[in-house]
Amino acid sequence: MQQASERRPVIEVRGLKKQYKLGQIGGGTLTHDLQSWWARVRGKEDPNTVIGTDARLFGQTFMALNGVDLTVYQGEALGIIGRNGAGKSTLLKLLSRITAPTEGEIRLRGRIASMLEVGTGFNHEMTGRENIYMNGAILGMTKAEVDAKLSQIIEFSECGDFIDTPVKRYSSGMFVKLAFAVAAHLDSEIMVMDEVLAVGDMKFQQKCLGKMSDVAGQEGRTVLYVSHNMSTIRQLCTRCVVLDKGRVLYDGDVEQAIALYMETTDVNVVHYDLADVNRMTLRSGDRLRVETLDFVGKESSIFADNEPIRVRFTWRVSQSFSGVNMKLYLHFNDSSLLGITHPVDLGPAEPGRLYTTEFTFDAHMLGEGRYYFYLDIFDGAMGQAICLDKPATEFAFEITNSDLSISQWEAEWGHIYFPPVKLEGTKAELPV
Repeated sequence: MQQASERRPVIEVRGLKKQYKLGQIGGGTLTHDLQSWWARVRGKEDPNTVIGTDARLFGQTFMALNGVDLTVYQGEALGIIGRNGAGKSTLLKLLSRITAPTEGEIRLRGRIASMLEVGTGFNHEMTGRENIYMNGAILGMTKAEVDAKLSQIIEFSECGDFIDTPVKRYSSGMFVKLAFAVAAHLDSEIMVMDEVLAVGDMKFQQKCLGKMSDVAGQEGRTVLYVSHNMSTIRQLCTRCVVLDKGRVLYDGDVEQAIALYMETTDVNVVHYDLADVNRMTLRSGDRLRVETLDFVGKESSIFADNEPIRVRFTWRVSQSFSGVNMKLYLHFNDSSLLGITHPVDLGPAEPGRLYTTEFTFDAHMLGEGRYYFYLDIFDGAMGQAICLDKPATEFAFEITNSDLSISQWEAEWGHIYFPPVKLEGTKAELPV
């Protein structure tokens, strides 16, 4: 493989900044805007402010990116990692020209195929086949060029039986399969992927990772991949960037980047506002939305291994449900999945109400270290479960050892304390 210095740079970013304004920007009409302006001039309360809105937010700004410099070379598979709010998705949106930078310069050499969320660039009323041709046209391909790729796309997507069905009737898994197949097979020099494999099944995820490796290694195309799953970052990427508070914290070796990212896990956060954070699956958060989550009675999310972890979260629904269920995906700090909890039935729900759920998690089987979990709210039995909400937020906590008699080398044997092995006996026999 050629060294990065010998390859052609396809993405060059210099001094990139993106600023957003907090609070309400306009009143919706010129009359309301004039009323609000005149109230501010006189030092009066804004008559158009929604009850409960913090008027102090007016005029404040937030720097989603604050001076990013980055060069990406042809054929690289670059991972971009960081905590929620670090600026990962903003960077990809700027590169994909979905939004414009406040300051800085972006130079791109080649066409970009973006998949920033499931079904980006798809028309829900059109069939799968029609969407393939539309995406090809957006990339500047002729009908003959798309025709040459069509059979490969349909075969890879595993959606052949439904290719002439409007995609609005697709399941989230079918949607992501077709969307990825389109992005991976149409002619583009740069592929941009943002946490898109969280929806697909495990077999298809491995298929996608293999395809992205081939795209970068054999076809010489460039891949930018954002994910919270460190195992896929390790499997795919040859270089990794860590973003933190809109700046590049590290750029280089994948393992060192992951180690640095893990050190930024904040166990001092005990309250999460979730109403406006991204969701991990298509359409989750539409009919039911988790709004807040708290570690109860704690100033930090650090627990002794004999201390129960109490969690409280609030949620609203926009339609009736006969039964709402919950489960947790538990991960160790290196992103490896430890397991999934048994489903818990939260009961029925009616629209127009705010529900508060509190549960206790027993962590006495966990070894010393840092962990996090994802919250998954779903409808129906496990076999036919439909995800209602799954915030793309890692709820981090730390377990400390309450038994000082356990030595460090024992604690480092794994993430879970297993019960003692029961000895059934030992028998000695003479050699034959």
